[in-house]
Amino acid sequence: MLDFEKPLFEIKNKIESLKESQEKNEVDLQEEIDMLEASLERETEKVYTNLKPWDRVQLARLQERPTSLDYIPYIFDSFIELHGDRNYRDDPAMIGGIGYLNGQAVTVVGQQRGKDTKDNIYRNFGMAHPEGYRKAIRLMKQAEKFNRPIFTFIDTKGAYPGKAAEERGQSESIARNLVEMASLTVPVISIVIGEGGSGGALGLGITNRVLMLENSTYSVISPEGASALLWKDSNLAKIAAETMKITAEDLHDLKIADDVIKEPLGGAHHDVEQQAQNIKKGFEQHLAELSKLSKQELADDRYAKFRNIGSYQE
Repeated sequence: MLDFEKPLFEIKNKIESLKESQEKNEVDLQEEIDMLEASLERETEKVYTNLKPWDRVQLARLQERPTSLDYIPYIFDSFIELHGDRNYRDDPAMIGGIGYLNGQAVTVVGQQRGKDTKDNIYRNFGMAHPEGYRKAIRLMKQAEKFNRPIFTFIDTKGAYPGKAAEERGQSESIARNLVEMASLTVPVISIVIGEGGSGGALGLGITNRVLMLENSTYSVISPEGASALLWKDSNLAKIAAETMKITAEDLHDLKIADDVIKEPLGGAHHDVEQQAQNIKKGFEQHLAELSKLSKQELADDRYAKFRNIGSYQE
């Protein structure tokens, strides 16, 4: 239960208490129950339609939030996962392979968090090593060779910062992805489904279109990290989240995100299948637009998108 959800749980508990009392004591409390359920419905809509940036950060980090592998079966007709970077090893924090979107062959790459403690350890909490990014670009270059559109799922706190990762060239592997992705001659579409953190997220984010789920975040640094750097106090993360412009709506206004995909009331985890269908519609729409462009126009479109981000005053 998140902090902003406490009033809703209080009402739910009252409803459950009345239902138990009604059944146990054989008294008619249906009128009171109906009133509370109506109140719960109103409060739920009020809470989730007026979320603060920090509330969305908490939703983006929820353990229950759907992952890349949760969405893929609903979006693509079939999916075959491919493994390894052909250099060191396979990285479970980065998944990728070939799928079909409405019968069209496509390449899918995504960061993968765990669903429980054991799985999180296996997936390294969605924080990829260099071999993960090398696997990703290997699959993207393969997609370019066979003229397959590419879809990437961004969901990471950041690339893994450990000693072994640095020894194997973490920064170089991400930098290479940025360079190679910038010049790909096939349509490339990314979606931020949870946290999009730092260069680890950008390593899959140099795309023609950047989509974001309503309660996802995308930033160069976490609110805790920003507050620690700016104010020497990580406890000011809530204030940092409000000033950093990291929510989907903020980034859409800044023309960094191209589309914001709505979530079910309460978050994507309340209806994974419906959320996946919403994502699929976004993919179909933007792929149809990009498919009209030539190979050179696709690369130019991607270059222009990132060249035009930001503004300055003389």
